Amino acid sequence: MRNSPVPPDSASAVSCTRADAVAGSAVAQFGVAFCLAAGAAPQDYVQAAQWYFKAADQNHRLAQFNLGQMFAHGQGVEQNDSMAAMWIRRAANGGDPGAQFDLGDRLGRASVRGSGTEARELRIEAYKWFKLAAAQGYRDALNRSDSATVSMTREEVTEGNCRVNSFVMT
Repeated sequence: MRNSPVPPDSASAVSCTRADAVAGSAVAQFGVAFCLAAGAAPQDYVQAAQWYFKAADQNHRLAQFNLGQMFAHGQGVEQNDSMAAMWIRRAANGGDPGAQFDLGDRLGRASVRGSGTEARELRIEAYKWFKLAAAQGYRDALNRSDSATVSMTREEVTEGNCRVNSFVMT
């Protein structure tokens, strides 16, 4: 389920949301962060990252994913692949389909660089995350899970499907 951010062009709604954000509402913190990062006004990625962190720390899945993207691209925070992966994985484990798709993409690319058992594990995990995103109707995830099977053995696909079926959101 996606939280609806406050429209970036609504100054009164943003001030109202900011009061809620200061009071600790994760949804409002996400809304303020979104407005700061993607609003019509000049972006303030540093403040956006601070608000995303507050919401992400309360398990707001989309805030976790967006914070991971900020770490991945060095927007408002120092670029850090480990922190990006950690936040994106948290969002994916919590059921965010965009994070699941992104994680599948990252693992799929890493599997090409890997070898042996490592590459096998990365392929299976990439497939799992694509399938989970596809189950929620995420754009292009079904095609990507199907494409992933091209480089997988029958046993790897079976293992991936077992992981999909046993997935429990955390």
